[in-house]
Parts: sequence; structure tokens; C-alpha cells
Amino acid sequence: MGIFERYLSLWVGICIIAGVILGNIFPDLFASLAALEFANVNFIVAILIWVMIYPMMVQIDFSSIKDVGKKPKGLILTLVVNWLIKPFTMAALGWLFFRVIFVDLVDPQSANEYIAGMILLGVAPCTAMVFVWSQLTKGDANYTLVQVSVNDIIMIFAFAPIAAFLLGVSDIQVPWETLLFSVVLYVLIPLIAGIWTRKKLESSKDKHELEHFLAKIKPWSMAGLLGTVVLLFGFQAEVITEKPQIIVLIAIPLLIQTYGIFFISYGAAKAMKLPHNIAAPACMISTSNFFELAVAVAISLFGLHSGAALATVVGVLVEVPVMLSLVAIANRTRHVFDN
Repeated sequence: MGIFERYLSLWVGICIIAGVILGNIFPDLFASLAALEFANVNFIVAILIWVMIYPMMVQIDFSSIKDVGKKPKGLILTLVVNWLIKPFTMAALGWLFFRVIFVDLVDPQSANEYIAGMILLGVAPCTAMVFVWSQLTKGDANYTLVQVSVNDIIMIFAFAPIAAFLLGVSDIQVPWETLLFSVVLYVLIPLIAGIWTRKKLESSKDKHELEHFLAKIKPWSMAGLLGTVVLLFGFQAEVITEKPQIIVLIAIPLLIQTYGIFFISYGAAKAMKLPHNIAAPACMISTSNFFELAVAVAISLFGLHSGAALATVVGVLVEVPVMLSLVAIANRTRHVFDN
């Protein structure tokens, strides 16, 4: 593990603080950056997300899908949780907390947007950081590639209709064109670019060229992630400073969702008698979110300063430390699966 992965929570935490501080010191600068958009897509955010996602897409080996039939249980678990359980429990928790429990603390319009942001997080299974979680739990790297690959293919077709359905259930009107454009822009295009790049590198005479290329672009992915965090928290600096209680309110159902989905998946994996090196990554994939996509779609649909964008940004805040705690739980309970 490099220094970035090892101290990931620290770097993200520093960038969150830096974003809030810079956003309050230079509000006009961040307002100008926020205005650089077309069709509800901010140019700066789009560039940073592309910088972050592209190297991760190059890592995905779609030829490994042919091996899925050898160990189908882990993949079945991931797909069932990701697409038949997780989006709906997230929507239910959002509705429960912001329409019932927190109804007197948040105005109806903001509540709708917070629910929308949570839904977008719930419908976007993790693509990038899964490789880190898998490595930390000593997971089967090849099987993780299969799971991520299949989930990415399904996400291209399933993200938009499921998100639109759940957002519609929450009485929020969704422009299908914008939602589909976001999926194409932030998933399909970088995915195709990643596949093309990987094939070109694998066809090279130098067998280590792919490995060397990934090593070179990895820092750019890190810079994209940290830059995105700084920018997003800079955009939301005023809200975070003036309404820190909102961050707490959003974080509560997100924490319940994350830990709840993990233990549901982990229990199911044990019942299915999956080996730990498949069970742990499967549960991490089921639990974590593709927050880059969720943030991008929230910004595209509702705007940079919306409650939906804030909710997805809180998802970034919650994601890393919580996932690291789940990695620790998985590693400490390895013996349960070995018996």
C-alpha cells in the first residue's frame, strides 16, 4: 500500500477542512468556479472526476468476466444487494428520517433534496475504491475485478431507470435526458476509454507497459479525488459553516445504511459458505458507493449548491472512515469464515 491508501482518511479529512476554509476565505473565487458550467455540468468538477475515474477504469480487466461461472455465489450476493436491496433501503431511510424523524428540523424542499442525494448514493455501487478495500481484506483480486466489471456493465443500463423511479417515488421530477447524460459522461465514456487504453497497452511488446502506465497515472487519480473533495466542500463551505447540524442529520441515516448493508451482506455471505477472500470484497462492494458518480449526477440534476449535492458530499465524508472500520471488522472476523 502506498502512502495515499494507508492514510486515506487523513488526506480526505485535510481536504475537507481545506475546502471549507478556502470556501469561506475566497467565496467569490468559488462562486466564479461554480459558474463555469454547461447543461448543469460544472467544467472543473467534470475534469477532476475524469482525472479520478479514468485511471481506475484502465485497471478493470473485462476479459476476466469469463471466469465468473467458476464461483457464482459471491457475484450473486453482490448483485442482489446492490440492485435489489441497497437502493430501496437507502430511499426508505431517507424518507423515514427526513419525512418523519427530522420533519420539524428541515424544510420540505431541502428534505426532498437530501433524500434525492441519498438515493443517488444508494443506486451507485462502488467502482473505484473497491480495489483498495479488497486489497486491505486480502481479497481475491481477480474475482474482485469480475464483480466490478459486471456491476459497471449493469450500472450503465440500470442506474438511470432505478434512480429515476426512486426519485419519482420521492415526489421529485427528474429530467431523463440529464440523468442519462450523466451516466454516459461519467461511466460509459471513461469506461470505453479505459478499455481501449488497456487493450493498446496489453498489445504492446513490453509486457510491463500496462503496469508502468498505471503507476504513472495513479498519482493523477489521487489528485483528482482530493481536488474534487476540496472543490465540493469549498462550494458548500457556507452551508457547512452556517448549518453544521445538517451535516450530522444527513450522516445519521447514511451511517445506518452503510453498517446495516454490510452486516446483511456479511451474514448472507457466511450463510452461503463463501470463503473469506471472496466474502469480504463482495460485502465491501455491496456496502460502498460510487460517490464520484453520485456527486456528479446530483450536481447535474439539482445544481452545485443544492441539498442533493450536499448529501452526496456528506457521503464522501462518511464513506472512507466507515469503510476502513468495516475493513477492520472483516479482518478480525476472518476466522469465522475459515471454520
